[in-house]
Amino acid sequence: MITKNQVKYINSLKSNKFRKKHNEFIVEGVKLVDEILNSSFEITSLFVTKNRIEENENNLPENIEITEINDKELKNISGLTTPNEVFAIVKIPKNSINTDTIFNDLVLVLDKIRDPGNLGTIIRTADWFGIKNIICSSDTVDLYNPKVVQATMGSIARVNVHYTDLKKFLKDTPENIPVYGTFLEGENFYTCKLPKNAIIVIGNESNGISEEIAGLINHKIFIPPFSSKQTAESLNASIATALVCSEFRRIR
Repeated sequence: MITKNQVKYINSLKSNKFRKKHNEFIVEGVKLVDEILNSSFEITSLFVTKNRIEENENNLPENIEITEINDKELKNISGLTTPNEVFAIVKIPKNSINTDTIFNDLVLVLDKIRDPGNLGTIIRTADWFGIKNIICSSDTVDLYNPKVVQATMGSIARVNVHYTDLKKFLKDTPENIPVYGTFLEGENFYTCKLPKNAIIVIGNESNGISEEIAGLINHKIFIPPFSSKQTAESLNASIATALVCSEFRRIR
């Protein structure tokens, strides 16, 4: 049975302030928790419904505290419209950027992405295309926001996401690594020659790539519309990311 203090603590982790204070975040749902269990993340507590425990009694992890929880209790801590049997508290790992290896492949750089769903989808997209590192500006939405975690659909366990000063990161990038960014005045993305290794900058949902970061991009590209008539003003940030990643991998 879950205690009132546990409920209070879990609900506090829905706030960025308390995630930073306690260095923990929450994960819910069978698929997501399974992904975390099979990763390097450390789960400190598991809350599982009776039915789920009975169905998996021979496969439950032995080194993690497991608390049986009923549907009403699960609803009190869940952020989902339909709570999903398993809920976990997970330690936030300490990650550092390995500059010796990070530039051996494509790297995504996110400039002020604010929407949790967009960040989660971008992480899932990176995972699909085998991109292992994402560099975020310090004001990009928090990776451990429950909506971000949910939107990754488990890809959070396989993609390294770092927060840093983007201006410094790009200035310190080796000169032989090209930096690409999407702009309305850029070169047609489908006709330019793309390299194997590169940095791809994705801008803010409303304002695009900021001026200070735009000045550090040496390859401006444009995803052209395929209609001669008036089209949408722009593409969603996560959709644009998927198109760019797909073309880079296709050329390779």
